[in-house]
Amino acid sequence: MATQGANRIDDVRGRREERREGDVTIIREPGRTIIRDNDRAIIQRDETERFRDLGWQGRTERRGDENVTVYERPDGSRVTTVTDEDGRLIRRTRRMRDGEEVVMIDNFRRDRPGGRFSEEVVVLPAPPLPMARERYVVDAERADEELIYETIMAPPIAAIPRRYTLDEVRYSPDLRARMRSVDIDTVNFETASWEVAQGQAQKLAVIAASIRRALQRSPNEVFLVEGHTDAVGADLDNLSLSDRRAQSVAEILTRDFQVPPENLTTQGYGEQYLKVVTQDAARENRRVTLRRITPLLAGQN
Repeated sequence: MATQGANRIDDVRGRREERREGDVTIIREPGRTIIRDNDRAIIQRDETERFRDLGWQGRTERRGDENVTVYERPDGSRVTTVTDEDGRLIRRTRRMRDGEEVVMIDNFRRDRPGGRFSEEVVVLPAPPLPMARERYVVDAERADEELIYETIMAPPIAAIPRRYTLDEVRYSPDLRARMRSVDIDTVNFETASWEVAQGQAQKLAVIAASIRRALQRSPNEVFLVEGHTDAVGADLDNLSLSDRRAQSVAEILTRDFQVPPENLTTQGYGEQYLKVVTQDAARENRRVTLRRITPLLAGQN
């Protein structure tokens, strides 16, 4: 589970390799690449890794500069994931048994192939909140399945100007802010580890039930599982830790609760978006957040 030969952040830290490409710093660590560009850092991973960790045996072939991995589902459907040589997701499709194909994620940079991640950041004006803040960001610990379902299936709170790539969504807080979210603060992690503590996985049951209910209504929804940490520790460690924790939660949702892995994608943000602004070890900041991003990917209002 999100290990790649390392089990704790101490193991990861000791195996990092850093290089410069112009004014961009690239840091490679087991299973992840961290990119520093100006004053921002993002973390990337191989998008097929989560499927492999779950035991999915797909067939992969090289087509030019891309890797195409096809997974056959027991129901006769087929999931195809296209990645670049670094594992960055370019496209994910689902072909149904009757031959109908649906593009779930299109992450192709049509206007700037090979561009820097800072160019993917979309800046939009902050929309006014049309509801109380506790209904905009719902705490799973204090919510029932009905409220969680309502939150993740709610329409955008402001207009979506166009269709966006997955990377634009991942790297743009202004975009993500247009969708309501659920903070999964019910799951605890061991310190400096991304392993979900023993007995904690069952606390994701209500989240999983809400996602499955959403997929019964609309099978091609895409949900972003975001990882966040508190501000204690080095920022690179927190970025890596948050990304691995998000992947751990996504894997549990699939392995234990049968949420299809192709309907999930993950991203870690470290300490960038503190829920409680403090440099102390605040539990509220150590969380995983779930939000539906289909309207952002499709340009739906």
